[in-house]
Formats: sequence, C-alpha cells, structure tokens
Amino acid sequence: MSKEHLKLAVTDLFKGRIDAFIHTQMKRSRSDIRGLFDHGCVVLNGEPCKDAGGIVEKGDLIEVWHDPARRYKELPRPYQTRLFKVVYEDLHLIVIDKEAGYLTVPNQDEKNTVLDAVETYFRFSKKGGSRAFVVHRLDRDTSGLLVFAKSKRIADQLIEQFKAHKPEREYAAIVAGKLKERQGVFESYLETDQSLNQKSVKRKSEGQLAITKFRVESFLKDTTYVRVNLETGKRNQIRVHFAEAGHPIIGDQRYGVPMSNHPSWRQKRLALHATILGFIHPVTQELLRFKAEIPPEFTKFLTPR
Repeated sequence: MSKEHLKLAVTDLFKGRIDAFIHTQMKRSRSDIRGLFDHGCVVLNGEPCKDAGGIVEKGDLIEVWHDPARRYKELPRPYQTRLFKVVYEDLHLIVIDKEAGYLTVPNQDEKNTVLDAVETYFRFSKKGGSRAFVVHRLDRDTSGLLVFAKSKRIADQLIEQFKAHKPEREYAAIVAGKLKERQGVFESYLETDQSLNQKSVKRKSEGQLAITKFRVESFLKDTTYVRVNLETGKRNQIRVHFAEAGHPIIGDQRYGVPMSNHPSWRQKRLALHATILGFIHPVTQELLRFKAEIPPEFTKFLTPR
C-alpha cells in the first residue's frame, strides 16, 4: 500500500508536545507515534523532525508520511544516566566521567552507585560486558574520570599499574585562601582515625605514604585554582593534604570546615574534579590518555565577578 500524506496545522487551541498533538489526530498508539519519529515519517515546518517531545504551537505545520497498514516500532533507546558519561569503551574496559554526588561503590546504606549504573549500561552496550570491576575510586562529591574493567583479569592488571604509581592522574581543585608557593609537594603518612577520617601521622609505621603534587593555575580574591597530580592514591589524600596546609578544598564538609565554606560556592559538592587519566591498556599495550573538561560550576566560580 502506498504511503498516506497527512498535513496537520496546529491551531490556537493547542500548545504542547508534537507527539501528543499527532496522537489527537491519528488512530495510532502513543508508542506507534513515537516510532513514526524514529523512522523519519514526521516533518515540522518543512524540516525532518526526530524529537517526539518537541513543543509545537499555533502556526506550525506538521506533515506525516505513513503506511496505515504498517506498525512503526520505536527504535531501542541508548542508555542514559545522570551518574556518568562514557568517555571511552572497548571489549576490555570503560572510562567514564562521573558526576558529583554519587558513591563509586555501594555501602551498607546506599545501593544507587556508579558501579551499579555502569553494569546497567553494559546491558545496552554494543561492546559487551556484564560485570564492572573496580580499579580505583572517587569520593562521592568529587567528579571526573574513572576506569572500570570488564573482567577480573583486566582489573588486576590495571590495579597493579596503580599500585606502581604508573597511571597519570590530574585533578582540578579550588582551595581556600592564597597559596604561598606556585608549586609544591605534600608528603605524609596517612592514618584512619576512629571517625574514619584520614590524618597525617609522624611515624611511618602508623600510616600509608601519600604524595600530592600541585601547581597554581590562578589566584582569585580569596581562593586559589590549582592542578593536582597524584603520586599515590590514598583515600581523601588531596582533601587531607590541602586541609592540613590551611587551604581546604572549597565545599569540603569533612576536612577544613569552616574555612572550606565559601559564599560564592553554593554547590553541594567538592570543588575537586579528576581531569586527566592516563594508563597503559592491559591488552593492546597502548598508552591511553583521557581528559575531562571542568564542570560548569567551576567555570562560573572562576569567572571574574
């Protein structure tokens, strides 16, 4: 059967989603109408329209080309989540840009984590994977680059690289006050106290070595924008070192309060973002290096006021 050509003019009696308007004019299910968009059957004001949720109003002209005897099935939707964006993926591993506000792995109280979301994503991915294996972590309120493996073998090989301090790991951070030196190194032994906070201790036997390098990018009125490179990757390492130096990360509610509070930082997150991640691919032996742009809230804060 040849296709029918419908011309639908939007009147002043309607303003809303285009799929909802077409639904009022055609005897098709809502799912079938969304399928019309997927199969290129809808034209809005002379231009192909793929967005079933687009808003139309008086004066808009909608054209629909369709076969009345055919069912137009919706095409599979790509997996979407607010927890992360995919930066790179192959058959062996995945690199993501994590959003702030989410735990990397589950704990006793919270199950909606990045690890869970990555495994859900694998069910939609064309590059395989069923389980995600943790290689390293980011704090809940820190954003940026993370790598997960798709098998224990790959995870173990990546973890060995991290233990040997081989991966390149750089962070962008905004800290309280103005640093005296434009670059430097924090080195200490970190120990976990009874409240599960990290702190530097004097004796090597009491803690784990943590080395944090920094360089100043710019000085603001009462804060400093820095880039931080990790020699080691201990829990809360960057936060502890800057807080103990009198320059806590802005937004940190665990280390350095009240200095970490800033009236212009209204975000419920740390001003800490993992911007660069580089490592050797365990299978191809290729050097992989990824860069994540700083979040909009950083840009807004850093823009002269």
